[in-house]
Amino acid sequence: MSKQNNTTGLTELESVSAQFSEQVVDQRLTPNPLSQFSMDTDSLRLALVTAQYALRATRQQTPPTLNKPTGLLVLVNGMEQAGKGTAVKQLREWVDPRLLKVEATIGSCPLASQPIWQAHTHVMPRHGDVMVYFGNWYADLLYNAMRMATSDSDNEQSKSKNPKDKKSVNVKSLPIAKWQAYLEQQLIKLQAFEQDLVANQTRLLKCWFHVDIETLQSRLNDKEADPHFLYQIDWNSQKVIEKFNEVAAALLRQQDDWIIIDGDDKSQAADQFCHEVLHAMQTALVSSKASSTETAKKQTSSDKSESNDQTKTALELEAFKSVKTPKQLKRIVDVDIDKSDYRKSLAEKQARFAELLRARNGRHVVFAFEGMDAAGKGGAIKRLVAPLDPREYQVYNISAPMLYELQHPYLWRFWTRLPNEQTDHISRVAIFDRTWYGRVLVERIEGFATRDEWQRAYDEINRFEADLVTAGTIVIKYWLAIDKKEQLKRFEERQETPHKQFKLTDDDWRNRDKWSDYVQSAADMLAYTDTKNAPWCVIATNEKRQARLGVLDHAIEQLSSAYDS
Repeated sequence: MSKQNNTTGLTELESVSAQFSEQVVDQRLTPNPLSQFSMDTDSLRLALVTAQYALRATRQQTPPTLNKPTGLLVLVNGMEQAGKGTAVKQLREWVDPRLLKVEATIGSCPLASQPIWQAHTHVMPRHGDVMVYFGNWYADLLYNAMRMATSDSDNEQSKSKNPKDKKSVNVKSLPIAKWQAYLEQQLIKLQAFEQDLVANQTRLLKCWFHVDIETLQSRLNDKEADPHFLYQIDWNSQKVIEKFNEVAAALLRQQDDWIIIDGDDKSQAADQFCHEVLHAMQTALVSSKASSTETAKKQTSSDKSESNDQTKTALELEAFKSVKTPKQLKRIVDVDIDKSDYRKSLAEKQARFAELLRARNGRHVVFAFEGMDAAGKGGAIKRLVAPLDPREYQVYNISAPMLYELQHPYLWRFWTRLPNEQTDHISRVAIFDRTWYGRVLVERIEGFATRDEWQRAYDEINRFEADLVTAGTIVIKYWLAIDKKEQLKRFEERQETPHKQFKLTDDDWRNRDKWSDYVQSAADMLAYTDTKNAPWCVIATNEKRQARLGVLDHAIEQLSSAYDS
């Protein structure tokens, strides 16, 4: 490895590829689609290990680099007995096995109130890692599509055999979705989810292994032990296999980013798979280096623009337009409320809220609280959960991300905190004090996210919330607003109250200097992410009691309307 340069400024930040000699970069780290025809086994193994370590080095902290930390997720699916296990086993033998993570699922019915991808987010690779994932969310999708497809087939057969049989008519009238429509809808959602992964430095390689029916039957009947079958279907049934091939063909037609590997010769299939993984790692390295160069340019431009009161260039104005700040965020109206009236109203609303929450039939509920510092988020949450048993909910106080969280897509730390049917927790209610909207608030203002990252986040967040709501989760969002004078008053009260001093930090004081920036960012956030799926509730008042009642009122309204729909 070459030594790091000691030059000053941006030249100190060496890209990972510069740590290798010119010859190594050219021969091992440059993507070569024809490597399968030009590399012998030893060259391929050397290139794989070199790329693996170069990819891991993208997340190094010392010395700092300009590279965007980038990971690779390899999705492995396809026919049973098509050489998937053989291929991954060879890959693991040819790379450093300590740095290759392998996970496997066999496919199951998607869980209630959860997008099909949610159950798999906890195994996402860190940036810099390579992970091979057998089955994955496509196993769940295919399992469910096959259940629908075989149900549709059985219903059609039953109808044709017994056209006058009342039972047949009843079965046909069952609300079973056509598998084609279900598959198409889910693939659109998964494509968007995967595009967001790629945009956030998790590259994907999708490999589909295939063999013909004769080869499959031959391998099923040999003496070798068979692994757990993917998709939980009967691979000995020709009828089932034909239906699977029909479903798989529909999937592959809609998604053109799959690499199809012929598993007729397992050895050749394994070699092709290793070449594809090499190409994917090399491509990830190229994208990492390119994006880091762009980031350096953007950051330099950002520093200059923000030093001039964040003035925008013509190009920036064309790319993103801030909205006019609504009066609701600028002119906070004080509303006095009698303490005894408040207590009576609070008790009534809490009782109604608890009643509705417990009548939701297991649906997941996500509360998202955002607002200015000291706007009363904690107090509102405290009154929200007061009538509930602590086992019914989880409260997440979100602060700056930990290092391991930064080594995943930025939404990952929220995906893994969502209510999850796979856990042993009985709670299916998650309350977030600060949320994924930090991307377009503090990260935008403080420069923790590049301009491209926070501008892209509005659509990413809308898709994320839409997936939750479509799956059955109820999403309730709040923005709590107070004026600057009231914030100062609350800061001073915290400073003088021993048991509240922990709530006040140096950053809170410093953020007051950027008050107008935060108000503008909030206005943009409300404008671009107020959707039918997850509308915002803006509570703008300097009266804490009124804010708490407003939070309960909106929760009651949203829960009631969700049940009615």
